[in-house]
Amino acid sequence: MSWQYRLAGAGDVDALRALIMEHGPNPWNWLPEDGVEHSLRQVAEGEAWAALFERDGLLGAAILYRLHDAFPLHRPAGVATEQAGYIMEAVVRRDQAGQGLGSLLLQQACDDLAARGAYWVVADRHEENAASGGMMRKAGFAELASFDDPERRAGGSRRSTVCGRRVG
Repeated sequence: MSWQYRLAGAGDVDALRALIMEHGPNPWNWLPEDGVEHSLRQVAEGEAWAALFERDGLLGAAILYRLHDAFPLHRPAGVATEQAGYIMEAVVRRDQAGQGLGSLLLQQACDDLAARGAYWVVADRHEENAASGGMMRKAGFAELASFDDPERRAGGSRRSTVCGRRVG
């Protein structure tokens, strides 16, 4: 059976939490428990959305996103604050990595944000996270800027890279 795509509902929050906390941590990700809980609350309350791939009851990948102008300095001219989307978190089970699930979900999130009125979507990652960078490039994102981010990036260069793309 192939992976099935669907939007998550409030009833999926526990499964999303388990996936994020088990398969999200790596040397490049910043996943403070309170931040994850805040994002999941936003999904449960309909302020943000989550899309996922599942197969035979197994949650293989998920992405959390919302309408939010997270990096206004990088928003193109002509795109209003309320027309900006933000990718909050993306995670793929370690045993499913490299199959393109992340970039497919990222594209689905961009399509959904465009349907909700977004014209611009951004995401950020650790500057040295090659897997995340590849996923973003495959989904049409371009690198916009990198900056020192020692509060969120404990390893490597300790820098974040903002990536964005037009949608809609």
